[in-house]
Amino acid sequence: MTAMTTGNTSRADANRRRILDVALAELLRDPDASMDQIARAAGVVRRTVYGHFPSREALISTLVDEAVQALADADAAGRAGVTDPAEAVARSVLAVWQTADRYRLLIALAQRTVTVQGIRDRLAPLREAKVRLLQRGLDTGVFQSPLPAPALAYVHEQMLFALMEAVNDGLLAAAQAGRSATVAVLTAAGVPASRAMELVAEVA
Repeated sequence: MTAMTTGNTSRADANRRRILDVALAELLRDPDASMDQIARAAGVVRRTVYGHFPSREALISTLVDEAVQALADADAAGRAGVTDPAEAVARSVLAVWQTADRYRLLIALAQRTVTVQGIRDRLAPLREAKVRLLQRGLDTGVFQSPLPAPALAYVHEQMLFALMEAVNDGLLAAAQAGRSATVAVLTAAGVPASRAMELVAEVA
C-alpha cells in the first residue's frame, strides 16, 4: 500500500510539474492561453489540470511564486561574497535580470491577475535583502540619495518592472536591457553614471 501510495504521489507530482512547465511556455507564447489550451499542450485532460489548480488565477499565482523564488535565488547568488555595495547591487541586478527576462511576460500578465499588494507581499523577502544592502551603501557613502533605504528599494523594484514593460513593448532592446537596467539602478542610488557604466562593464 505504501509503495502504491508513493507511486501515485510521484505521478501526481510529475503531472503537476509538467503542467506548470507547459503552462509557463504557453502563457509566454500566448498570455490569453486558456486552461483547455494548457491541458492539451501538457497532454492531459482538463480535469487533471483543475485537480492541481482550481482556477487559471491559481495556476498563474503558483507560477508567480516560482518566479519570485527564482529571482530571490538569483539575487542571493549574484551578491554572494561581494563586499562593495555598488558591485553587489550591480551583480545582483544583472543576475536578477537574467532570470526575470525569462518571466517578464508572465510578470506583466500577473499584474492583471494578481493584486499589486499580492506581488509586493511575494517580493518582501527580496526587498528586505535589498534594503540592507542599500543601507550599507548609504552608511558608507557609496550611495548618495535623499531617500531612505526602504524607499530606495521600492524605487529600484518599480524601475525594474517598468524596464521589463519597456522590453515587452519594444521600447528597449532585450539584448542590452540587463546592462541598461543595472546602470539605471546604480545611478538612482547616486552612483555617477560614468562609474556605473564602468562597473557594469567590469562585472557583466
